[in-house]
Amino acid sequence: MANTSSRTLRLLSLLQSHRYWPGPELAGRLEVSVRTLRRDIDRLRELGYPVDASRGVEGGYQLAPGATLPPLLVDDEEAVALAVGMQLAAQGAVAGIEESAVRALTKIVQVMPPRLRRQVDARRAMTVPAGWGATGPVVDSGVLTTVAQACRDTERLEFGYTDQGARFSTRHVEPHRLVPSGRRWYLVAYDLTRHDWRSFRLDRLDAPRRSGARFRPRELPAEDAAAFVRDGIAERRAPWSVEVRVHAPADIVRAHVGRWASVEELGGTCVLRMTSDSLDWPAMALGAVGADFEVIAPPELLAHLHEWSRRFGRATADTAVPRGSRSGPEVP
Repeated sequence: MANTSSRTLRLLSLLQSHRYWPGPELAGRLEVSVRTLRRDIDRLRELGYPVDASRGVEGGYQLAPGATLPPLLVDDEEAVALAVGMQLAAQGAVAGIEESAVRALTKIVQVMPPRLRRQVDARRAMTVPAGWGATGPVVDSGVLTTVAQACRDTERLEFGYTDQGARFSTRHVEPHRLVPSGRRWYLVAYDLTRHDWRSFRLDRLDAPRRSGARFRPRELPAEDAAAFVRDGIAERRAPWSVEVRVHAPADIVRAHVGRWASVEELGGTCVLRMTSDSLDWPAMALGAVGADFEVIAPPELLAHLHEWSRRFGRATADTAVPRGSRSGPEVP
């Protein structure tokens, strides 16, 4: 016969797996007498699990809904299914429950043995979300759980980060909270290198690592973490003021981007000015003109173009240019 503690857990698992158990059958599963089964049922009730009993020849036991949700026992397959489901929910598959999904995922992963984690990773890799709507960047579940655990345990984090200007740096932070906003996740943290509070997009984090060093939480300079993220996003969405000198006549440049920019003639060249909420559009517009240019402002546009240049360079590496191809505007 198993000891009392392990038998109680086994009893709880059986009660959670079926709606109703006849008393003799349940006792047989546990290899105990009906009298011992009654004592074990009383022990579960003392722990807060509501167990209903019916008397008579067909008497038995079943778990009843209670005032609070008691701890649940799940088997290996159920644990894997829960983890995969929470990953999808955390990435916005079900709106409004992303933060709760991350908390649940963190608890599951913390106690999950490595063999089950490998199953979770394999199933996630082979799962393709359905839907045609606009989606945000996908955040790796390992990043989510690592950062969430560091926030919970007030433990410093180290990670690589690519900022809005495509600049990469190593960050050492004291994590505060995870905040879902739209289809993105943000980490609110105190940056130990810059000595200030920052919000970081999780899809731009690279290889976050818990350092093991604990810290005393600092006071956030905002009403809450969500308000801090909202204020930061509002600042970053201020329109970019773009100014570029283009080596082409003004009338040719106006033919390409005149509806969205002002173009000033400047002795065979011109100065193009425009405002945009994103640096992607100025980059595309300048590429469409097909002429050489120099960026006057802002410096972030230059960094953005460097990133595009690297990406296009990788796409065209070792590829011959077809004969008869041409580039550049037709200048009379």
